Amino acid sequence: MLNKLSRFIERHLQPAGGSSPVLSDHQKQLAVASLLVEVAMADHQFSEVELHNLTLILERKFSLSLDELTELISLAKNETNHATSLHQFTQLINQYCTTEEKFKLMKAMWEMAYADNDLDKYEDYIIRKVADLIYVPHTEFIRAKSLVKASLLSAEN
Repeated sequence: MLNKLSRFIERHLQPAGGSSPVLSDHQKQLAVASLLVEVAMADHQFSEVELHNLTLILERKFSLSLDELTELISLAKNETNHATSLHQFTQLINQYCTTEEKFKLMKAMWEMAYADNDLDKYEDYIIRKVADLIYVPHTEFIRAKSLVKASLLSAEN
């Protein structure tokens, strides 16, 4: 699934200046957005509601252009039947993101999972797998989930 998506990220996620050990905020956001797309597509059903909510989450969370949003979502949708590997993205997150950025990623992934008001077991699995791969402690994983669920409940009231 990630072949085209990986090439897209490779084009946009090279460290600034070629050898710099720091990714720009924009580059980090692209890696995070890729993981959000993975959550959205985890259950192999990418409804219009999920697409709309994915776009809203990405627009609200990150400073991505409409072209980047469209390309990223389109690439992920077109590759749903291929094998997946999260290693490339989680490696970048581990290398270049802070503990706080990792926590924000967890929250964004839970927001994506709950976007259609139905937490699918595959969405849950992807988030758990990413949390493990980026070394987010289980307590922080649960705290992120709880915060998102609480915000959804307060939004409904």
